[in-house]
Amino acid sequence: MMFWTLLGILCVSTSVVISNPYRVNPGPLVTATRGEPWPQPYQTIKHDGFLILRPSVFQILITGETCDILEDAVQRYTAIVTLEASVASRELRSAPRAHARQYSSFAGNLASLNVRLINPCEDMPHLNMNESYVLDVRNTTEAGSLMAKSIWGILRGLETFTHLLSRSGDGPNLALKCQTIIDKPLLQHRGLLLDTSRHYLPISDILRTLDAMSYNKMNVFHWHITDDQSFPYQSTRFPELSAKGAFHPTLTYTRENVQKIIEYARYRGIRVIPEFDTPGHTRSWGESHPDLLTPCYNDSTGAPDGTLGPLDPTESKLYPFIRELFAEIGVTFPERYIHLGGDEVPFDCWASNPRIRQYMHEHHMNDSYEQLEAEYIQNLLNITRDLNTTSIVWQEVFDNGVHLSPETVVHVWTGNQKSKLAAVTKAGFHVLLSACWYLDHLQNGGDWRKFYACDPLAFPSTVQQRELVLGGEACMWGEVVDSTNVHPRIWPRASAAAERLWSHERNPSVTYAAQRLEEHACRMNRRGIPAQPPNGPGFCIQ
Repeated sequence: MMFWTLLGILCVSTSVVISNPYRVNPGPLVTATRGEPWPQPYQTIKHDGFLILRPSVFQILITGETCDILEDAVQRYTAIVTLEASVASRELRSAPRAHARQYSSFAGNLASLNVRLINPCEDMPHLNMNESYVLDVRNTTEAGSLMAKSIWGILRGLETFTHLLSRSGDGPNLALKCQTIIDKPLLQHRGLLLDTSRHYLPISDILRTLDAMSYNKMNVFHWHITDDQSFPYQSTRFPELSAKGAFHPTLTYTRENVQKIIEYARYRGIRVIPEFDTPGHTRSWGESHPDLLTPCYNDSTGAPDGTLGPLDPTESKLYPFIRELFAEIGVTFPERYIHLGGDEVPFDCWASNPRIRQYMHEHHMNDSYEQLEAEYIQNLLNITRDLNTTSIVWQEVFDNGVHLSPETVVHVWTGNQKSKLAAVTKAGFHVLLSACWYLDHLQNGGDWRKFYACDPLAFPSTVQQRELVLGGEACMWGEVVDSTNVHPRIWPRASAAAERLWSHERNPSVTYAAQRLEEHACRMNRRGIPAQPPNGPGFCIQ
């Protein structure tokens, strides 16, 4: 016990509370934990004592099945152990060197971590992948063990193992508590939406985001790749879309870029789900294909006003174009799911267009533009079904009464999330939640707490309804973020959502979470993720 207290690992604050805001104590506002994982595991069994890991001799050894994903992971996590050791040396450069082995709680050395993958590797991550694992580090042997049935569980276990490491006070040697961790995620879809249309993000920033996601056990990269403002996706079938719709000819994502991102994500157990939002949010399409969009009319003059609105569902050329484009997308992105959008359609332009009004009259739509949208979405769903992809749609599609196939996933983003979740699951559809995790909604200070307060399963429901909740996503919309500020805007705020989607604790301690997040933010910074301070005054050694 004395050893952990010396290192600050127990993190028991003894500071006196001062009520006057102009009188503060020295030191960090929140004392970080040491060697505590994020997100919180399903079950942790603590054993007596601690182990010392000497980086000069430590090895991660593969004792079961292997593959390219595992071999790459061993190299990456070995490098992280080396990084933690170098930081430990710098952190104690001005302090006297301790000799951890002299403490009674010293339980031995950890010379290796034996990684046993039971089943052969799957090639691509998928919705129902098994991410459970058992991690055992104790004093019975100099070798710890990590065991999982799938490669995805091994990846999550390796991540947790590196979270257990902390400085020992003995040069570069690292300490970790003896413990057994039995872990599995609460929900299978734990995502981050990144918008690359409002501001283009370089490939390096997307790859860095994937690294950060892996450090938080998030497993879905929702790529909102196009929108009104720009069309950076470089289509091989319709190259004019990006040639005229991107901000600049150099600010595009080629097919090779996309494949690099998908492969990088695969090695981290992350799925890449593209979103091509229609029929709204498509103004950039009109730079090359104005004939597919709706000409808006001036209500006073009855003449075209020179602007374009959403896609025109009555245009005969639209659906063959959509079929070709989405067929290409299905080949480029191997993921089974695709996000079709369907939100925020500006009906006023449709209402101003005489040809559309005539079409609606002939088809007995009675000025219900929700019916026109429903017809478009239904045709789009038929196309994606024929292409053997499963669709995700924003909640307006469900709200507007579109006939959805049973496998369609409804993405809740606005309104009363509890009633929306209840309505969607009562209708028998799978659901994703984002309404409480919009990262562009800012508050002062450590606003991660508002994201942490969101329980994705807290809504009026039966057991069967809760089983339809696939998970959720934190959303980083791109209006006011680019490569200069996107990472600190996301992290560690999205970490709060990551824990609520992974951890099974329904009423977690916010105080304890603040301490662990203080440590985790420093951990991410050491690994090259510029996470902002989560709580207030403090420090990180990097």
